[in-house]
Amino acid sequence: MNSPLKGKRIVVTGGAGFLGRVVCKLLQDRGAAEVIVPRRSQFDLTKEDHVERLFDETKPQVIVHLAAEVGGIGANMANPGRYFYANMAMAMHLIEHSRRRGLEKFVQTGTICAYPNLTPVPFKEENLWNGYPEVTNAPYGIAKKAAMVMLDAYQRQYGLKSVYVLPVNLYGPWDNFNLDTSHVIPALIRKCIEAKDQRADHIVCWGTGSASREFLYVDDAAEGLIRATEVMDTPEPINLGTGMEISIRELVILIARLCGFNGEVRWDSTKPDGQPRRCLDVQRAADRLGWRAKVGFEDGLRRTISWFESHQSSDRLRR
Repeated sequence: MNSPLKGKRIVVTGGAGFLGRVVCKLLQDRGAAEVIVPRRSQFDLTKEDHVERLFDETKPQVIVHLAAEVGGIGANMANPGRYFYANMAMAMHLIEHSRRRGLEKFVQTGTICAYPNLTPVPFKEENLWNGYPEVTNAPYGIAKKAAMVMLDAYQRQYGLKSVYVLPVNLYGPWDNFNLDTSHVIPALIRKCIEAKDQRADHIVCWGTGSASREFLYVDDAAEGLIRATEVMDTPEPINLGTGMEISIRELVILIARLCGFNGEVRWDSTKPDGQPRRCLDVQRAADRLGWRAKVGFEDGLRRTISWFESHQSSDRLRR
């Protein structure tokens, strides 16, 4: 396929991260002339002068904005102000300077946390504005949704072409396995593997296990995002997911089995469950992008567990 991204200079914020490293590889495979990954040590994207310098030094034609400050329920509850400010500031500065510099296209990743708390299942993109998000992650979700509004306004007033995708909860190799900030799958994998290795008789999980979630393997998410970058010019929200829902209780049982942990699971009901249900309608992605997820859930979990087991002694995972 002769991709419209062939020969482009593309900046990928967050390109060294979990999703970003796969996105960068796919962009190179599509023939991008240069894929540039700004590092936080050089460019703090919450600061406007750093964003100006990024444009001066890299002269991008396309920006794929993946960088975010984010974590699981506990991290969101501990950092609501920081998560709102950091994510809003990064998007605001990058979008405004994209307009000023005549950028060809701006790609924004949203979050499933932007959906209202009691959104009917499966979540349809037209439901995004039908209520307030789940309170534990609302500041993060609203900051991401505000970026979509800004992109829509900038397209209508200034003609800035843009893309807005809403990936469901991601998992896979190179995820964040830090128990203080990780999401549910990496946290459970680490708990189960370490409990097995230490011959512990139980693990403790947050909440009641009654909430449900949907998960998307990182390679599938990256392909969906790249496909949207190739074919979309407007920030019409597009869900990226599998359409498969699983309860947290069922998820724990599955991960424990795949990890070989046979101990007891104890539920700490003093901790929140988060949003009651998450499951996406993914028809728009199929219609607009010709994209569907390919990696089966158990297959993806096995790949992720295998990766963690081969890397679990690294300092990165122990932080």
